[in-house]
Amino acid sequence: MRQPREFKVVSLRECPTPDTLQLCDTPQKAAEYWSLHVTTHPYFNPECECFVVLLLNTRRRVKGHQLLTIGTLDTLLVSPREVFRAAVIACAAALVLMHNHPSGDSAPSEADIRVTRDLIRAGQLLKIEVLDHVIMGVNQHCSLREAGFFF
Repeated sequence: MRQPREFKVVSLRECPTPDTLQLCDTPQKAAEYWSLHVTTHPYFNPECECFVVLLLNTRRRVKGHQLLTIGTLDTLLVSPREVFRAAVIACAAALVLMHNHPSGDSAPSEADIRVTRDLIRAGQLLKIEVLDHVIMGVNQHCSLREAGFFF
């Protein structure tokens, strides 16, 4: 029989943020956070799609982020279980989903929209709000909430 496991969240790397970036309530602030912290992550690969989850508290301040998955040139595998695992462990009240498009074009694909809607529904069940899904391009970003894809 398998033994039950106990999980403990330990900060592996501190990400000091300026006071103006700790609050992540706009897509622009999320994009600035990405530029400062995600692109310097040791496993980040700008040539592949990388999916990141920003974990926020009730005041929309960043508690941390998780580089969840690294895909291929144009695809990612994203599971609600994996997206919300860190959020539940870290007691996050809300999430901002982010990923990059190596092509440089930040326009969302049909798959991006479909996955976002699935994650919104999963978050509603867990009472963890998905605030936005920001797609990073080259010198540009696209907010799915601002583009009207949230319901």
